[in-house]
Amino acid sequence: MRQTRMTLKVRPTKNNSGGPLCEDAGNSHDAIQQQSRKHIIIFSATRSGSSFLGQLFNQNPDIFYLFEPLFHVQQAFTNSSARVKGHLDRRALLGAYRDLLHNLYDCDFNFLENYIKPVPRDHETSSFFRRGASNALCSHPVCENVPNLEENLCVKKCRSVNLTLASQACHSRRHIAIKTVRIPEISDIRTLAEDPRLNLKIIHLVRDPRGILTSRIGTFTDQFRSWKIWNTTGRKPHSVDLSQMTTTCEDLSNSAETGFSRPLWLKGKYMLVRYEDLARYPVRKAKEIYQFVGLSWQSQVHKWILQNTNGSVPSGNYKYTTSRNSTEAAESWRLRLCFNIVQSIQDFCNNTLSQLGYQLVDSSAELRNMSHSLVEPRDFLPFS
Repeated sequence: MRQTRMTLKVRPTKNNSGGPLCEDAGNSHDAIQQQSRKHIIIFSATRSGSSFLGQLFNQNPDIFYLFEPLFHVQQAFTNSSARVKGHLDRRALLGAYRDLLHNLYDCDFNFLENYIKPVPRDHETSSFFRRGASNALCSHPVCENVPNLEENLCVKKCRSVNLTLASQACHSRRHIAIKTVRIPEISDIRTLAEDPRLNLKIIHLVRDPRGILTSRIGTFTDQFRSWKIWNTTGRKPHSVDLSQMTTTCEDLSNSAETGFSRPLWLKGKYMLVRYEDLARYPVRKAKEIYQFVGLSWQSQVHKWILQNTNGSVPSGNYKYTTSRNSTEAAESWRLRLCFNIVQSIQDFCNNTLSQLGYQLVDSSAELRNMSHSLVEPRDFLPFS
């Protein structure tokens, strides 16, 4: 990668009144439209149910939804001189994440070209990560084929993404929502939350770390191979990297603590949602989320929830599907994770489990007793 490709683009500076940042936003109509525009971020950890939550916004025709656009930044940093002695420069990476999010919330997709490989030609790329997970990128004007295609069909029929058309599509929709699992803590997006023009709405999705680990073992087979051996044999390999979960629990705990402390910069902008509650009561929780964000409830969203939370998982890509019996999925990890691993997770994630209302188990029998939920009934009210 050429060094110039890693140079962060300087965004247009906002004026002292906190007015619009777009270069052409002097127009009063644009300013009014920008004020009513919702900027939403789904903030979560890998394998916490964020793809399912994202669909609650993706299915809304008023929302331009993006699935993990920060993937491109992470890949660019991983393969570049931003690595320091084998480790990513965390500060630079987080700065790049925030800068890209600012630009995407402005519907500026040209900035994304700094990170896509191979470099787009004439603003067109066939390497847009999971473009099929966004209905907006699978319909007019970005794609001339039938809208609302299944992800695999979208990738096959729509092929490349014209980033100029993506920007136009973004501007044409009333709101924008972005899902990310790549930012460690809520405090890392404070500058976004403090931007008066964005009036960012943060949906902080959390999940029982024991469930997160079970899903990761089943999904990322190479990365979690030692964990899988431990889970299968009951014996802990020396090669198990505990930091894969200790870091997750620390990030979960720190972010939740930030939200619970109710700092002024999160006032009216923060809502914590447990995956287990969303899985058990999808319509009710979805309506609560929409109310918090300030969106009108959509029949398309309601219909999608009913179709994708009551049936069996379809054949195909099970690892990444959002269609399943959501009530059963909420605590199904208890039947797949061995008690030895559960004990280990409980030891170093004790504070996180307590914070978020997840009960501990003391025996294998208690772990497998599905008649008793380990999810305590708690109400996590939005900070308004």
